[in-house]
Amino acid sequence: MSPPRIVVLGSVNIDLVIRAPRLPSPGETVLGGRFFEANGGKGANQAVAAARAARGPVAFVAAVGDDRFGQQSLDNFKREGLHCEHLRIVPDEATGVALILVDAEAENMIAVASGANAHLSIGDVNRLPDVWFAPGGVFLACLESPLPTVRHALIRARVSGMTTILNPAPASGPLPADVLDLIDVLTPNEHEAAALAGLSVTNHRSAVAAARRLQQLGCRQVIVTRGAAGCTVLGDTDFSDNPVGDGGAGGRKDDTGAIDLPALAVQAVDTTAAGDAFNGALAVRLAEGASLVEAARWASVAAAISVTRPGAQPSLPRRDEIDAVAT
Repeated sequence: MSPPRIVVLGSVNIDLVIRAPRLPSPGETVLGGRFFEANGGKGANQAVAAARAARGPVAFVAAVGDDRFGQQSLDNFKREGLHCEHLRIVPDEATGVALILVDAEAENMIAVASGANAHLSIGDVNRLPDVWFAPGGVFLACLESPLPTVRHALIRARVSGMTTILNPAPASGPLPADVLDLIDVLTPNEHEAAALAGLSVTNHRSAVAAARRLQQLGCRQVIVTRGAAGCTVLGDTDFSDNPVGDGGAGGRKDDTGAIDLPALAVQAVDTTAAGDAFNGALAVRLAEGASLVEAARWASVAAAISVTRPGAQPSLPRRDEIDAVAT
């Protein structure tokens, strides 16, 4: 039997990064930084993260401009082994660009010019052959693409019997109910969970409260990623059949019914792609049949490895690296 297929839909950017002693205040110039360029975009990062971790095929649905950055991105996807035959080149449009500032504590500020990403369409989703949308596979998307396109892809994946994951980044407010209803696993960080649920999220209990609210609004399962504090997992069961639910394998379950998985203690260099590493790895383990908690624990290891390295895609670990730490 062939491995389950993974489909990732999302953005493609070229990251222009400055590592500076500190992040500037509005109107301020901070000198002494170092510059580098890297392939990025949340969708591309998640697709590459999945491709590096997966044993099976990964397809990427995206759009790039007809410029140097677009060709650079396509060449990179082919090197990574992604199936991107149906990725669209948008005439007379620029490839997305992200301007990223990273300080000495690995905190970052990001501004994005969407470019061709804003043109990713329902037609682009429909061009992907049916063989990719098959039972047992996993579909992953984020919110750097037009919401109608994301919604249509979620519908196609759900109808096909795939597990659907939405990383709601960047989220600035609630999602429509007809989108939340299509999500098997929602993976916000604390800020995104707060924006989506309309609740403050500052600790485990408030993360659980936000996750429960999001379940009430329609999505089945929620993982709130919390940086150095790890992640909070709230599934559609009480995890009674999973040893992690009893506190094993590095997890802690309390009276909220959720499970906290601690983050690995590492020296962070750049947190830019931590969430993307997490989501790509999560998709891989869920496609392989892992439980939600097991998949989240493995994905947390991938995220921890990624923050020890500079850049977005350059920081994403390969499967042997994740397995070496996770086992």
